[in-house]
Amino acid sequence: MQGGSSGIGYGLKYQARCISDVKADTDHTSFITGTLSLREENEVHLIRLSSGGTELICEGLFSHPNEIWDLASCPFDQRIFSTVFSTGESYGAAIWQIPELYGQLNSPQLERIASLDAHVAKINCVLWWPSGRHDKLLSIDDENIFLWTLDCSKKAAQVQSKESSGMLHYLSGGAWDPHDMNAVATTCESSVQFWDLRTMKKTNAIERAHIRNANYDMKKSHILVTAEDESGIHIWDLRKPKSPAKELPGHTHWTWAVTCNPEYDGLILSAGTDSTVNLWQAPTSAEDKATSESITEPLNQQADPLLNSYSDYEDSVYGLAWSSREPWIFASLSYDGRVRTFCNSGSQKKHRYITLNH
Repeated sequence: MQGGSSGIGYGLKYQARCISDVKADTDHTSFITGTLSLREENEVHLIRLSSGGTELICEGLFSHPNEIWDLASCPFDQRIFSTVFSTGESYGAAIWQIPELYGQLNSPQLERIASLDAHVAKINCVLWWPSGRHDKLLSIDDENIFLWTLDCSKKAAQVQSKESSGMLHYLSGGAWDPHDMNAVATTCESSVQFWDLRTMKKTNAIERAHIRNANYDMKKSHILVTAEDESGIHIWDLRKPKSPAKELPGHTHWTWAVTCNPEYDGLILSAGTDSTVNLWQAPTSAEDKATSESITEPLNQQADPLLNSYSDYEDSVYGLAWSSREPWIFASLSYDGRVRTFCNSGSQKKHRYITLNH
């Protein structure tokens, strides 16, 4: 759908919660998103930003049998992605492949490559290692973390190892450390737990209540950002995990999602049930601040870490995704099915912020 000077829009037919950057598409800025309808046939939309940056184009529309609660694009194959879904009675997860489109919008059905069917408890998310090709996958349910070996050519996924979070912890999600393929963080109601995937044992923890989401800094090791229920976001130096390095209280209700820019350290997005997306510039040291300010100077002449706040949403915002190809573009997805985009430019650099609020 095309937008005028106020931005770009794209509409999904039903409610939705999750959107993902298609990292493996190096030729286009593209995103993939899926719907969450209890009674209707759900859909997966493959969306591409036009070469002129003036239009969001639907590259593919595919039926999906169940409500999509989590979706993530494969970082090394643009046609592969994962979903966590609900049938209404139980939860499941699968790896899918988009068929060759050949320019056809009404394309064939998605091909299910593998089912991650070892879970008994409610599955919450599937994690791909964010940097390059890796044959391992992680899936997290309420009680356990699973490490899978995925073979796309054989269309098979096998459990390599599994570990329980313990009786006192109810897992809700996680983040894979982009600097260490053997390290992962899991979130639960009372802490963030850190795991070594070689032994499937916990190595450390941040004791913090009500963390809903976590994301590693892509450019700087030892930095984790968490979405807090009431206070916005916290930035942690994992070498000093007893207290956050920074607290950014920018939301008035639950902060649901947080994501770090793939290229620029300290550039962070957060969103939540206050129907707001916040864009932060929050370097973690004086050296980082100097670098970050030189990058974002056209947008930021003040010390306030909040660069911009987008509050024209009519519903909660659950999905956020930076573009890996053009790191000044991001997508946000709100629950009501409406997509709105914003395009802002600095005086010296054409910094574009593309916001998809479904």
